[in-house]
Amino acid sequence: MKTQITILALVALVAVSSAMGQPATGTAKKDKDIDLEVLAAWLEGSFSSKDQAATDSTYLDIRLRMKRIWHTRTDGYWFVVEQAVATSQDAPYRQRVYQVRRVEERMIESRTFTWKDPARVIGAWKDTTLVDGLDPSNLALRRGCEVYMQLDAIHFFGSTHGTACTSELRGASYATSEVKIYRDRIVSWDRGYSSDNAQVWGATKGGYVFLRQEGW
Repeated sequence: MKTQITILALVALVAVSSAMGQPATGTAKKDKDIDLEVLAAWLEGSFSSKDQAATDSTYLDIRLRMKRIWHTRTDGYWFVVEQAVATSQDAPYRQRVYQVRRVEERMIESRTFTWKDPARVIGAWKDTTLVDGLDPSNLALRRGCEVYMQLDAIHFFGSTHGTACTSELRGASYATSEVKIYRDRIVSWDRGYSSDNAQVWGATKGGYVFLRQEGW
């Protein structure tokens, strides 16, 4: 409930600033970035593709968890991220850290990192003490996999650029990511391509739709 109230309050600030014909960034204070705060609030949470999987068997029931960490850092918002099949939630198939920061007036960047010792931090989304004593030196940057996002009237949207995000999964040469982030859901479409631009992994019909789960 506290998280929901916070999100609604941030959305109200964005709406007020837009109504005044001013950019949301910096309307409360010069050092405040309201759009970035809203995005951070919308990213944090527990999400599920259960409903999508129930209506389309080509999609799996996946659980996505994102929890903010390293609150005292001033170089953006940091999130520990885990994705797991619903039947194996204690064995995530993807562990990441996102650094979300403003890079231009109307552009937000999400940088992607992997853990150097991922087994050590499994479950950190529900027990952030697992990352106590750790910092970005314990991470490896996935160069070229940055997602650049903008805000329109109802959601944030963005993608990686070109073929710079390398991938070796299932014979891929590079990967692409497209994302749409709403208050109540995240639509994420990750795909891998071979060197001749043939898709070799990822959903083919469209992105996974992760609905926000209550009780976070």
